[in-house]
Amino acid sequence: MTPPEPRLDEAAVRLGVVVDAPQHSGLLGVLDYLSAVPLPPGTLVRVPLGRRVVTGVVWAVLPPSGDAPVLATESLKAVIEVLDGLPVLPPTWRQLVGFAAAYYQRGLGEMALMVLPPELRQLDAVQLQRRLKRLDKALATPAAVPTADAPAGVPADVLPAPAAATLPELSPQQALALRALAAGGARPFLLWGSTGSGKTEVYLRQAQAALDAGRQVLMMVPEINLTPQLEARVAERFAGRRIVSLHSGLTPAQRLRNWVMALQGNADLVLGTRLSVFTPLPRLGLIVVDEEHDPSYKQQDGARYSARDLAVYRAHLEKVPVMLGSATPSLESWHNALPVAEGGSGRYLRLDMPERIGGGDMPRVRLLDQNHVLKATMGQEPPPLSRPLLDAIAQRVERGEQSLVLLNRRGYAPVLHCSDCGWKSGCPHCSAWRVFHKADRTLRCHHCGFSERVPRACPDCGNQDIQPVGRGTERLEEQLAAALPGARVGRIDADVTKHKGALEAQLASVHAGEVDVLVGTQMVAKGHDFRRITLVAAVNPDAALFASDFRAAERQFALLLQAAGRAGRDADVAGHSEMWVQTWHATHPLYQALQRYDFAAFATRQLQERQMAGLPPYASLAMLRAEGKTQEAAQGFLEAAATAVQDLVAQAPEAAGLMLYPAVPTPVQRVANVERAQLMIECGQRAVLQRFLSEAQAMWLAQAQQHRRSGLIRWAVDVDPLAI
Repeated sequence: MTPPEPRLDEAAVRLGVVVDAPQHSGLLGVLDYLSAVPLPPGTLVRVPLGRRVVTGVVWAVLPPSGDAPVLATESLKAVIEVLDGLPVLPPTWRQLVGFAAAYYQRGLGEMALMVLPPELRQLDAVQLQRRLKRLDKALATPAAVPTADAPAGVPADVLPAPAAATLPELSPQQALALRALAAGGARPFLLWGSTGSGKTEVYLRQAQAALDAGRQVLMMVPEINLTPQLEARVAERFAGRRIVSLHSGLTPAQRLRNWVMALQGNADLVLGTRLSVFTPLPRLGLIVVDEEHDPSYKQQDGARYSARDLAVYRAHLEKVPVMLGSATPSLESWHNALPVAEGGSGRYLRLDMPERIGGGDMPRVRLLDQNHVLKATMGQEPPPLSRPLLDAIAQRVERGEQSLVLLNRRGYAPVLHCSDCGWKSGCPHCSAWRVFHKADRTLRCHHCGFSERVPRACPDCGNQDIQPVGRGTERLEEQLAAALPGARVGRIDADVTKHKGALEAQLASVHAGEVDVLVGTQMVAKGHDFRRITLVAAVNPDAALFASDFRAAERQFALLLQAAGRAGRDADVAGHSEMWVQTWHATHPLYQALQRYDFAAFATRQLQERQMAGLPPYASLAMLRAEGKTQEAAQGFLEAAATAVQDLVAQAPEAAGLMLYPAVPTPVQRVANVERAQLMIECGQRAVLQRFLSEAQAMWLAQAQQHRRSGLIRWAVDVDPLAI
């Protein structure tokens, strides 16, 4: 039931409030409400919206300044209640949200409410006060750190802290990087360090300096599965400090509690994934973005923002240092760190750490040409791992060392196939194959989740001899166990780690030496410190070499180099550690650069190709995406949208090169019975593209309203898309 609106007198104050409204509603700006008392911008309130009562954020006291559009109504409604138990959201938080909404072409209210904890958006003032009282009581306990064995009902953040850790001795290159960081400067820092070079120690030392100065630290990681081990290391280093995590693996209550602690200034260090870039921190002193190249920092639905890019903007906004770290930086960051004289933008300061801690060498990269193996097997299909590679793994098993076999494809086989009639295990709801999972005898679509039991015979012709085609991690694990009798073969992928605590248990097993050969996807190729692994093998890495996605080679090089970095991390075994790459294209420049660990040469070649093709970072892209009941409906909207903005295109400066490409289906054009299409927009000048997108929004909104009847479901703009 909607609460009664408060009574107001003639002295009521008009407020501009942002609320979460769908993009097609047209409520993309600030809405007018009345309040009995003035409320500062950044105050959380509950307001009526249609028949609902929703949470909103006070954005301005009206009449507004000229830079904030206001949708006035003839009879304004009143603010129902104020969530006054929380501090006001800082002005820099509102500036960050406003910039993100404008740059990524989303509604201001949608962006502002999306980045708040989901549970906060559901609480009224009384419920919030109860939560805050419980938090205040917990905070009365001495400051502490997160631990895995927190007693039931006790927040991990308030357990007694362990004794302070002894600091390791710095290497010369770590000391040099820290001196450069201490010198400061307005430019972002790109910490380019090989795997095992000690980048994390640099993060921790710089974080210590910020904490000692009474500031807060935001440390970002790309994926949840990297958070626990870094969290443990951070907790060990900063004993007595309050450290909170923010990621989607938390319960709604945990996420709200940790966010409130950050806003109140009670959290000293926030460790989180991409959404944590919006965490309000009243005394922010440092931002760290670990593995800055990782595509997980880009949101792929809704407001498609890049957390890495927003971290750089936020650091500029709040005048604090930002550190981007990677062994394989994104080409955009690499270009920004190149001096202007070398063809870069010179916006970032690059700090190089090429050597591993302890002087250990990176694993020797061995390219195993499958063409030679094919000749040796008399033209028959080669085994999953060639004989030389199997022998090398067997030698590791005999010595008590571990091996990692990387195959970035989960399941038993990508498809089941009938050799009699040609039937394949397609998904009835998507333009994709259903993957065969042998463990539970299912065919499962990895796009829409549709799952069925494996048929006893071919559904089309009745042939009972249907066979798996191709290989996933499940099948590779089985084949390795058969080829290496006595070896303990384990597997880590999304299938075996889907239950809570499963990933931690699997990793603990590897660290304890209970696994001889670990089969895994990309989730084990980065960030993990496996001390006993001396051999890494990439089984089927060639698919990315000829993909239509212009970033495929960049991502594949990063994945392989990160995987190589899992081997030889212990100085005692570094001398004979190896990375084996089974490939049909051993002379490809990507593998040649990998063999030399020459990221600079690889990046130079890729940037040259990008420049010739007019691709980022030498141009700015946006993708207009549409989903419809039919492909004709999706493409029809895109074609009409392109026609509607032809005058805007013509008005753009000729030097900017603004261009709209024809509408085409997406690479996977049907998902969950929804057809998808896209239209690429290219421009040589980012500012021109932004102005065009801003002006085009109203026209596209009108077109979308007209196309609803013809089957258009939704549409969105993706600025700086990862794939085209």
